[in-house]
Amino acid sequence: MDPSRSGSSPLCESRNKIPRAWLGLLDCLARGSSSHPCGASNYHFPPQPPSSRKGISSLRLPYTMADISKAIVAIQESKPPTTDRFTYLTILESHLSPEILPALNDILQDAQLTQDIGWDMVDMLIALPGCEPCLETIARLGNPREVILKVLEVLESLQQDEGYESDDERAEPPPTPSPPPTQKFITLVGMLAILHGRIKTKYPSRFLATTLQTVFHTYRPTPDITASVINLIHSLSGRRRPSLPTRKSSVNVANPDKDGDTSKNAPDPEADKDEAADPTEEELQGKLLLSFVTCILESYVNGNNMMWAPRLLEYYNPTKLVPGKRSALQAFREDQELLARDAVVGQLVALTRDLGLSKCSPTLVKQLIEGPMQNEPLVDTEDISSLDDIPLSTGGSVCLLAYWVFSSTVFDADQPKPDIYVFPEHFALLDQLLQDNAQSLIHSTPGTVEATVAIGLWLEDNKRISAAPTNSPLRSSETAPKDPTASFMSYLHLLTLIAVYHPFLPVRNAASALAGAILHADPDDDDRLRILEDLLENCMFAQLKACAVTWLREELNAAASAAGGPPNVFAGPEALEAVQYVVFPDLAFLAELDAAGLREHWAANAPFVLQAVNLALFLWGSKTDGFAAAVPAGMNAAVAARWAAPLWRAAESMAAAAEGADGEGGGPPRMELEVLRERLRRLAGTEAFKSLGLGEAEST
Repeated sequence: MDPSRSGSSPLCESRNKIPRAWLGLLDCLARGSSSHPCGASNYHFPPQPPSSRKGISSLRLPYTMADISKAIVAIQESKPPTTDRFTYLTILESHLSPEILPALNDILQDAQLTQDIGWDMVDMLIALPGCEPCLETIARLGNPREVILKVLEVLESLQQDEGYESDDERAEPPPTPSPPPTQKFITLVGMLAILHGRIKTKYPSRFLATTLQTVFHTYRPTPDITASVINLIHSLSGRRRPSLPTRKSSVNVANPDKDGDTSKNAPDPEADKDEAADPTEEELQGKLLLSFVTCILESYVNGNNMMWAPRLLEYYNPTKLVPGKRSALQAFREDQELLARDAVVGQLVALTRDLGLSKCSPTLVKQLIEGPMQNEPLVDTEDISSLDDIPLSTGGSVCLLAYWVFSSTVFDADQPKPDIYVFPEHFALLDQLLQDNAQSLIHSTPGTVEATVAIGLWLEDNKRISAAPTNSPLRSSETAPKDPTASFMSYLHLLTLIAVYHPFLPVRNAASALAGAILHADPDDDDRLRILEDLLENCMFAQLKACAVTWLREELNAAASAAGGPPNVFAGPEALEAVQYVVFPDLAFLAELDAAGLREHWAANAPFVLQAVNLALFLWGSKTDGFAAAVPAGMNAAVAARWAAPLWRAAESMAAAAEGADGEGGGPPRMELEVLRERLRRLAGTEAFKSLGLGEAEST
């Protein structure tokens, strides 16, 4: 490649390189003159607006048929050797419009000309609608090494285009609208697929690594862009999957490498015919592509809510689905956009299998839980010499494992199943992902975090809680931060971070459900009580404290149902004695709050308060005495006096204030308040709370 051509625009070349006979012509261009004073009247230049040059599309004025004809004649007659390539590029740029592109494509069939000027034309043409045939010709006939560099440069510039070309910053739309960034991306990626097939070098992985880095940095997780990337991977890997049946959810984009005429490809002019590719290159390129696919998979999953965890939760608990309400499973069966998401992820996962990742090996698991986090594995690929120098994306690998377990369960697909357990592997994986700035990471990579929840749900449902002691390094205490058999508390803490901070409510619910299931799986009942006590005393989030109350109720119910079994702290009064003052605290201070203070307290604590009322109804509202053994003596009277009575008065005060304000307030807080009042009335009707006379207080 000529070093002097490594990035400069033809208009920036020295005027000393331009023949003297054409200097006057270029001066006319600069002044906007329509004819050459030195006799070059054959060349007609459409008048240009006085505004500063911002790109081809912003300068085009509507052309008449006469203008188009004259422009075509100009670019045909000034073709080298009539002019040198620098001058010809200038003439082309001044005449470019969508209307002359067919004629330009005919001119570009001259392989030598396209080899000389093709790379310089990429950024000119990409801004014009209908540029695809010309750019495909350049990809097939231009110097592939030079054109690749220009394509990557233009790809990088797309990020800037998307940032500043917003509608509110344009005074008026250009006469010739430029293709949207998505279409530009698809066109450029299609060129890369052709260009890489033409390069003949000893180390093609060096070109490939640069291409994959650039494509990933400019990738956006949209259906069309992802489809174009999938096409690129197929082309670069040399593997062609048979066409799948057409589906309404399928996304098809232009694929010139597959659909075009490869016989038109010119040979690499810089190829060393006596130097064959290095024998290790095929494996290196395959590993680069595999790493790239894991990066794309993670980016797509983080940009598109896949709902793996909520769907698994519904699949495992069909009896808990609300009749008449569309479930996530149903939505992904019926909605075409959601169907397309599943299809795209399925295609990306199929690519990993094509590229050699067909099983969940112990090595892969070990890299995930012991190796360093690989957030951008393609960044340091300049000095790769072995497969070990090319890591996979950590987040992408987690998403891959999640899809394996999800699709094998929900779709009954034949997918690898990881030989891992909650303790130690899943615990170590969560700790690896969330150990630094968990809140920020959960918000920035919601799909990756949800994937870990989906894996945990699968492990819990398959009773893979704790591995039997072996000599395997994957199941040693060194793998996890602590002894896995005593790590329930730390593990639940990580899950509760997801339950609090994840941006999607269904995923938060799935994380809470998984945390509850793992809590109940702890074989030590004293441990379970300590965990619940710690959550209720120290957690600052009302929603999470509400979950802890629910888990407490489930423990009490399980102990009562297993009467006559092994000793259990939840079967006697010890458990409620330990937590009664955090579940049913003294609420006398509510009487001192004004209306605004009561509303603020209610808004901050509503989920927890409602679950506490539910627990009270569970303990004292039953018609049987099934929980009598679990309730400490005299607890009902103490709870009624310090907790239920002041809560009742506060609820009535808030209801009266809401009615007296403006008659509005039908939103969720008001609805929750009405639920609280209704359940307190039911509690007041129980034998244990009748002495309070709460019903009479309401009637008066």
